[in-house]
Amino acid sequence: MKINIDKLNNYIDKEITFSGYVDAIRDKKWVMFVILRDNTGKVQMTIEKSEESNKELLDIMSNLTVESTIKVEGKLIGNEAVKLGGIEIIPTKIEVTSVAEPLPFDYNNLAGVNIDTRLDYRWLDIRNEKNMLARQIESTMVQGMREFLYSKDFTEIHTPKIIGAASESGSSVFKIEYFDRDAYLAQSPQFYKQMAVAAGMNRVFEVAPCFRAENSNTNRHATEYTSFDVEFSYIDSYEDVMAFEEDLLIAGLTTVKEKYGEKIKEIFNKEIIIPTKPFPRIKLKELYQELHERYNFDIPTEDIGDMNAEAEKLTFKLAKEKYNSEFMFVTDYAATKRPFYHMRDDEGRLQGYDLIWRGTEITSGAQREHRFDELCKNAKEKGLGKDVEFYLQFFKYGCPPHGGFAIGVDRLTMLLLGLTIKETQFIFRGPNRIEP
Repeated sequence: MKINIDKLNNYIDKEITFSGYVDAIRDKKWVMFVILRDNTGKVQMTIEKSEESNKELLDIMSNLTVESTIKVEGKLIGNEAVKLGGIEIIPTKIEVTSVAEPLPFDYNNLAGVNIDTRLDYRWLDIRNEKNMLARQIESTMVQGMREFLYSKDFTEIHTPKIIGAASESGSSVFKIEYFDRDAYLAQSPQFYKQMAVAAGMNRVFEVAPCFRAENSNTNRHATEYTSFDVEFSYIDSYEDVMAFEEDLLIAGLTTVKEKYGEKIKEIFNKEIIIPTKPFPRIKLKELYQELHERYNFDIPTEDIGDMNAEAEKLTFKLAKEKYNSEFMFVTDYAATKRPFYHMRDDEGRLQGYDLIWRGTEITSGAQREHRFDELCKNAKEKGLGKDVEFYLQFFKYGCPPHGGFAIGVDRLTMLLLGLTIKETQFIFRGPNRIEP
């Protein structure tokens, strides 16, 4: 098992085997310093030129390029003069495991490097400390939320990504050939989450890819993204769903802050603020009025009953000014702007919400319509027929009241660290990019 650099302090004065990248070679008159790197940090390897037994080691390193990988056997010793953690490796054997060609750009200095060039060589781009850290932070965020759900007796499910009907919105799905028929890439696991609920699995979640065939070229949209989906039964109101999402996000942010809070401040110049409950809530009509009175903003006619990017930015400004919060729940959207499976009350008001964080929508959630007759009526009203027949069957044989939400993991990380979606995603997919 490889020893990572962040665990080397456990091996001082011991013989070790270490593998990693050659980060830098500093060839001095009497000594050669080699900086080795893995995804947890850097360590110094020191080769004394006065030692006859080191001749072979010096020959190996003198002819090696940076970014090559090596396997080193030697002794780890403590040395207060060494700036990298006060430790160094004194090698007795070096094996070259790969040789690196000259790099197309300096990943340590990305200023001026075009984002598309970086994405063409994404595996090099991620070697940048900031980009590597972003991957680790996202993983920790998901871990924190996952562990919270497990502690609340949720079951993780894995739903199909190839589906037989363009069920949610035919205009924004990817059509594929599936043997002798057409199929589609799933926009979300929504229908299957609800199938699990109807099956009696009271609390379920999934972290998985979703696909949207939207020709959007913005800093926050992608054609494939990772969605953190949650659905649970026996709720009384969509207020239960909002309250649960508060707890989930607090758990995720707390986990990240505990592990990476100082590093995020140092590298990204961002503060992780753990929100307090309850997050502020506002009805859409009242929000329109506030945005008009405070910022002279009026929602465009085509967006009435919904939000747009400018409204989201101003909602964040309002949340900070009026409630001293980075978060804001917005409720009472127009039913015409939302999916047919969102529940409506007796007066036709939608029982759902969006959650705005740092000026961007990160979640749409709702109490779902679980009554078969009402679902059929809503689907017919939206002009949906055969495409949702399979879904409607889930509710014919009894289904408890339930609700849920979905959080875009990539967007969450983007807002947490102040990046764009192209920088945030491990591998970005957009209208003009399908490689690497």
